[in-house]
Amino acid sequence: MRCVIARFPFDLTRDGVLESMRGVKPEPVTDDLVIVGRRRYPAKQVGQVITGQDRRDFSTAEILRAMTRLGFTCRTPPTGGPAPATPLARKAPATPGT
Repeated sequence: MRCVIARFPFDLTRDGVLESMRGVKPEPVTDDLVIVGRRRYPAKQVGQVITGQDRRDFSTAEILRAMTRLGFTCRTPPTGGPAPATPLARKAPATPGT
């Protein structure tokens, strides 16, 4: 599949990505991720490996779009949403005779 990443054209295939990522140790994931095989990689790490470009040269969205079109599962962390539930404060029991 032909795609443009950071204004450069690339001919990517699913097998080519799998081969490129073989033996690459995943970095800790803190943001968007791509699942390649059974491993979860940060999107920027995948982009750097498959394009050979510096991570500052392309956006995460470009990589997620290309990997999705190739059939890889991509995840984006949820943004916003409700705050986590906090337990309700318990009232102290009334003391007898007061």
